[in-house]
Amino acid sequence: MTASQRVENVIQGLRALQDNSLHIIRLSEPISAIPTSHRTSDAFDNPSSESLEADLSHYKELFSKLRFSYLEQVTKEKFLRAIVGDPPLIVEHIENIELESQLAEIKAVLKAQKENVGDMVKELDARGRDLSRRYETVSLQTTLLSSLPPQIEDLNQTLARLRMQNLSAGPSETNLALAMPLPATLELLDERQTSLEEMNAQVKALQQALPRQTRTLESEERELQKLDLERERALEMAREAVERKQEGGGTDELERKGRWLKGVESGLREMLEIGA
Repeated sequence: MTASQRVENVIQGLRALQDNSLHIIRLSEPISAIPTSHRTSDAFDNPSSESLEADLSHYKELFSKLRFSYLEQVTKEKFLRAIVGDPPLIVEHIENIELESQLAEIKAVLKAQKENVGDMVKELDARGRDLSRRYETVSLQTTLLSSLPPQIEDLNQTLARLRMQNLSAGPSETNLALAMPLPATLELLDERQTSLEEMNAQVKALQQALPRQTRTLESEERELQKLDLERERALEMAREAVERKQEGGGTDELERKGRWLKGVESGLREMLEIGA
């Protein structure tokens, strides 16, 4: 069985569960048949938290009225039977005290039972809300799961198209890298990462050495400027020496100093790779 078939089976199973409608246990027909102003025709078929709370409030009011009417009728019936009986039923004060004591005990038991029922109602309410959230989550997941098969099919088609493009492009280095298996791809990735780290280390070393080289270059430039000044002075002195020589004076010492300074300048320019 393929993955698509398994997904389809799961979706069908979830849809089958959704077809079985979930609903709160309905009340008996005689009570539910009582007309109310807030009830709609599909209140039982499509229950909601608001409609259920409205029904509960309505039924509480009805049972409260029914209890009061029942107690009133039973009290009247007992009173009438007591006074018309033969002989009439006469209750002494001591008997009333005993009955009140029994009534207090019965009320205590009834109160404990009401508290127990209240706790059960709270627990059932919490369970109902939890089941409602779970049902909504399952419905949402079912919807998402239903949209997965078309997306998977589109991805498979895209993958097949890319494979055909890689095959038609020829065995270039990029295509071969894309067609490599996962272990080889991871190994190549490690090699590229190592090479990148080495290059980053070299760049960092060059960046650290750059300020020192910059200071050295600045020092050499200052030295070169001094030499330029000396050259200018030497040239000026050479021109003066030439003029004096033309006038008949000796300038052998100045010529030697000028040649020496010119040689020094040429050596520094060659060393610093600076054009004349």
